[in-house]
Amino acid sequence: ANAIKSKRIIELTSGEAGIMNHKDKVYLLDWMQLYKEEQKKRGKKNIGQIKSVTDILKEYAGERFTLNQIDLTFCHGYIDYMLTNYRPKGKPISASTRNTYYQIFNGALNAAVRAKRILKNPFNEMEKSEKPKMPESVRSYMTIEEVRSLIATPMQNEGVKSAYLFSCFCGLRISDIIGLQWKDVFIDNGQYRLAVAMQKTKEPIYLPLSNEALKWMPERGDKTADDHVFDLPSGINQLIKPWAKAAGISKRFTFHINPI
Repeated sequence: ANAIKSKRIIELTSGEAGIMNHKDKVYLLDWMQLYKEEQKKRGKKNIGQIKSVTDILKEYAGERFTLNQIDLTFCHGYIDYMLTNYRPKGKPISASTRNTYYQIFNGALNAAVRAKRILKNPFNEMEKSEKPKMPESVRSYMTIEEVRSLIATPMQNEGVKSAYLFSCFCGLRISDIIGLQWKDVFIDNGQYRLAVAMQKTKEPIYLPLSNEALKWMPERGDKTADDHVFDLPSGINQLIKPWAKAAGISKRFTFHINPI
């Protein structure tokens, strides 16, 4: 069985696939299995989602559907099936999950085009308005009154409290706060600034620090330039939730929620 499986993978991924006729039968579920294995080899983390998409395609099209049978009508039907028929655990999937499953199947078809298993990806013929969309997220923000309440409320770990309030007054993400070192802090014509390469964008920024932000930055003491400004434990979001509750804040509260 392993020898047969290996032979199929070699045939589908090697140069031999490029000269095979597009009419040769390659079953859709076989291709999805191959696509999942290739993504796993590349270190991708969406393997479970690829399996879910394969299960949907098995329900929707059966086990004997071939790649060369896929057309625009099939792709429209796949999207409609997720919307109207697919009910894992008896409940419809969310719009964001539907968008993810569309993206995965679209990626698998693009891979099939590159491997010369199909001539084109029918999703490319679909109108943008017909494709699943990621719903716009509604972000929560802290009001000035809520920030004042947090300032007035003691916290078990005052270092975490200072880091959160520092982020409120300078706008850094949690990843940038964790990575902040004393060598990133400098004085320019009497103005304290931060020179930071953002963890998410890798773009350097130069932030002026207000007096309010400086109030929550710890003293450097004898720390070296490579030492971190904030000494923070793991699981910060779990630590700040009881603090927010004690301050009378009932909204969803994480380190990413800053003032408006």
